[in-house]
Amino acid sequence: MNQQRQPDEMPQTQAPDPGRRQFITYLLGFSVVATVVGVATPIAGYLWPPIRSSSDTGGRVPVGTTTEIPVGHGEVVAVDDKPVVVVNTEQGGIKAYSAICTHLGCISKWDPQRQVILCPCHDGRFNPVNGAVISGPPPTPLPAYQVSVEGDTIFVSDSQA
Repeated sequence: MNQQRQPDEMPQTQAPDPGRRQFITYLLGFSVVATVVGVATPIAGYLWPPIRSSSDTGGRVPVGTTTEIPVGHGEVVAVDDKPVVVVNTEQGGIKAYSAICTHLGCISKWDPQRQVILCPCHDGRFNPVNGAVISGPPPTPLPAYQVSVEGDTIFVSDSQA
């Protein structure tokens, strides 16, 4: 009793909806493109960095005022994308030094309690009047920047002194 099915008795299988198939194909293609762009963009940015224009102020960058940085205070500011610590001391007036520690390159800051420039990584301390090493592991003093004051605006040269 071998019964054979007739063609009209064959089980019906539904073909996937072409709209759904196109959507999945589109979604997969978009995912591949987004992944490639997400990986390639930082690589391209590293290989071809943007060209930076020089300062419009003739080599001087305004970093604050004498009221913002009064005597006995200091602040880390950006001068052409480099950290610079600007301090206003009683003995030396307004001074500016590279905020990059000469030991391992950590960013130094002004310590108002001790009245020194402090590198928080290894407790390196610098004299705010001349940038010399007071204590800690830094091998050399902080490089100085040229500072000028016009009115109450403090300007720092965009190159080291």
